[in-house]
Amino acid sequence: MKVTITGQHIEVTPAIRDHVEEKIGRIKRHFEHPLDINVVLTVEKLKHNAEANVHVNGKDFFVHTSQEDMYEAIDDLAHLLDRQIIKHKERQSDQRHGQPLKHLANGV
Repeated sequence: MKVTITGQHIEVTPAIRDHVEEKIGRIKRHFEHPLDINVVLTVEKLKHNAEANVHVNGKDFFVHTSQEDMYEAIDDLAHLLDRQIIKHKERQSDQRHGQPLKHLANGV
């Protein structure tokens, strides 16, 4: 898993880097192969923004969140990203468990 963390108008301290890697690291439980994750942290006046791009085999996930605290924004980002990936995987499993057409035609 390759995690790239960049900051715009904010210094990415070791504490922030550790927090991002801890929270985003939970995503790798959904995938067996290595991931490419880009996290961008920005500060605009009183808003702390966090956005992430996750690149997995042919699928890209993008999440953006804004909070009053950077750590809250990172937590929210990880939660939203986790939900988006779970929803995608549920859609994939629902599509794979349909019956083949030849079985449906024989029943008619």
